[in-house]
Amino acid sequence: MLVQEFERNLLRGDENAGNDLVLEELRRTIRAETRAVPRIGDAARLFFAPIEPFLIDAPADHRRIGRIARVSIETIWGWFGRDLIPAETKTLGDDINRALVDGDETRAVQMVRALQERAVQRIGDLLAGIGSDEKPRRRLNVQVGTPRAVEDLSTIFAILSLRDMLADLGRRLPSHIRAFERDQIDPIKTLVDTAATQCSLETGAVGKSDVYLYGLILVMHRLVVPWQLVRTATRAADSDDTARIAETPYAVAVTIVLGETEGVVSELRTELKCGRPIASLLKGLHDAVRGLRTELDLSVDSPWSRQLAAIRADVSGLLKAEIEATPGCVRRLLRPRPAKEIAPGSLLDSLDVSEAENRVAYVGASRQYASELAINEVATRAHSELTLYLETATKVLLDTLRHAGDPDRPFRQSQVDAAIRFCRIVFGAEYAGLLAKAAEVAVQSLAGDRKPARA
Repeated sequence: MLVQEFERNLLRGDENAGNDLVLEELRRTIRAETRAVPRIGDAARLFFAPIEPFLIDAPADHRRIGRIARVSIETIWGWFGRDLIPAETKTLGDDINRALVDGDETRAVQMVRALQERAVQRIGDLLAGIGSDEKPRRRLNVQVGTPRAVEDLSTIFAILSLRDMLADLGRRLPSHIRAFERDQIDPIKTLVDTAATQCSLETGAVGKSDVYLYGLILVMHRLVVPWQLVRTATRAADSDDTARIAETPYAVAVTIVLGETEGVVSELRTELKCGRPIASLLKGLHDAVRGLRTELDLSVDSPWSRQLAAIRADVSGLLKAEIEATPGCVRRLLRPRPAKEIAPGSLLDSLDVSEAENRVAYVGASRQYASELAINEVATRAHSELTLYLETATKVLLDTLRHAGDPDRPFRQSQVDAAIRFCRIVFGAEYAGLLAKAAEVAVQSLAGDRKPARA
């Protein structure tokens, strides 16, 4: 209801400071919802509605085939109104917004289709004039304001040209596919083949290959395990031979999955920079790499095998430095210090402890998925160093806590608390629980020893 009220105000022209920020956060929440949420929207949102399944939350310069970065949409819409179809965007856009405010959805949809048709025509003419010439491609990037202007416009052109066909395919596909086995693959493959066969010359430059590309992306959205999309390719070729697969229209499924896997690597890079947990990303990468190597015969040299090798090398390079630095990071925090080095009442920095905890979790997760991610040796070595150090360091920390004075006791306690958190990851909850009880006993014994002195 709040989103609808904000959108009505915007459509009426009531723009207050902060409205866009609040509305964007509310829309992000709606996108995370599993159930449909009624929306009023505006001309731009309705115009790009067919594009929504193909939008990704990624940098504008991503390289995933058939995808558009969500952050680029506003820039592209602004270019429509400024250069591509300014008159139509202004006139029809205002009419669409008025129809939405009036609740006349049928009229709004008709005008949106007219605006889409005009955009498809102009984009098609523009792309045909550019061809493969690099100079006009760079000029278009500057004019539109996105680093992938030609690719983004080609994607918009294809999706809008096929919007009815893709919408029908989306309605026919199962909403949720848990295990993508032959009994699910064959009927879905039939649906995609039928849609491609029905693709007529009326779609202009858009052909069957585009139906397979965007149709398979829709299929991938329904899969619980997205990398299993490659099974449509092996089923079409009736083989795992990459040469035979490349001859089928379903070869694009392999390209899609490899592109999505590269996207996860980019996300991993971002999460590592921010110091956030990456265990789920590592599992996804591990499963995708293992699935690709299992389903496809990548033993021979091919573009796909080289791309997968590059992905594994990227992941290995990202993780090695983090993994190798983890034992040293833990040692710096848990190093027993003389009382004279500890400021009275001080504690370990909570941010440093959280960062080290995340690093220890990296090592654990990396060791679990090391074989497919090409980090077996470094992960095993780091885990051994952590195990050995924590086994010896915790005993020393408990002893220092047991003999701590009032000024340094808080710091000693914070070190033991940090060690408990690290041990929970490395040795498990039971070990960490025993260590916590030992710390309680150490503190109680210290208090008991001091009672006679007070008396």
